[in-house]
Amino acid sequence: MRRISHPAFLVTIALLACFATRLRAQGPPYQTDDPVPVDFQHYEFYIFGAADGTPVEMDSLGPAFEFNWGAIPRVQLHAVLPFGVAAPLNRPVYLPSGTGPTEFGLLDMEIGAKIAIIKESKHVPQIGTFTMVELPAGNADKGLGVGTTWYKIPLWMQKNFGKWLVDGGAGETIIPQTGFHNFPYGGFLVKRQLSERLELGVEAFSHGAEGPAPPQIEASTMIDAGGYYHFKRNPNQQLLFCYGHSVAGQTENYAYLGLYWTWGKDKKDNQNPQNGSAFLGDANHPSTLR
Repeated sequence: MRRISHPAFLVTIALLACFATRLRAQGPPYQTDDPVPVDFQHYEFYIFGAADGTPVEMDSLGPAFEFNWGAIPRVQLHAVLPFGVAAPLNRPVYLPSGTGPTEFGLLDMEIGAKIAIIKESKHVPQIGTFTMVELPAGNADKGLGVGTTWYKIPLWMQKNFGKWLVDGGAGETIIPQTGFHNFPYGGFLVKRQLSERLELGVEAFSHGAEGPAPPQIEASTMIDAGGYYHFKRNPNQQLLFCYGHSVAGQTENYAYLGLYWTWGKDKKDNQNPQNGSAFLGDANHPSTLR
């Protein structure tokens, strides 16, 4: 499936992320990701749906499944198994893009590794990378995949200020396929913990033109708002939600809704491997549609 992910952020994000005790990291439901891996011997699981639409085509994920594992200290392994819909809008003004029937099926699968390079300190943000490899599992002839392996190589930074968190970064998507272009992307997120159960955030996310084949034929900059609701009886289970719309460039909409679980073994549980922890862990990025 085509992905979203812009250049003007490269300098701005690098500066802003250097401003801003540690909250849960972001990633889903936002398009901006983070440099904080899942803690060692902890796990995350998402069931989610997401959508991204332009005047060329409406793409959606769902059901989609994401799993993250704190495999070794400061390293997270990541996988997404997505099903979804590619719905060309068949508008004559965009020909030859955006033509064909609506299709549903398995999309390109995603694997990756998030690595913490520099740990956050009083004056230095956490810095890390979250390289992803997109495997050609979807049917490219039906618009459900790219038809070749492609890559996302970003650098993310994060800083916490009490109940506030700022996160930003930028990267390059590399797609060695006819009809697709390599393109830059980047984002900046501000998030605040309002209570023990509710966190809200706003992000600016931008990407370059992705080529004539995907729906994102032009660059776009979006403003998204969303958050997390921690369930009262099980704070390790959360509802994630986000919606956004373009404010510059090509018209584009983004939405995400999902359920999230985290579990694992804290140091105090080492003597009893049957015990699950009460860990309110760090979540990564969707990798949703971008």
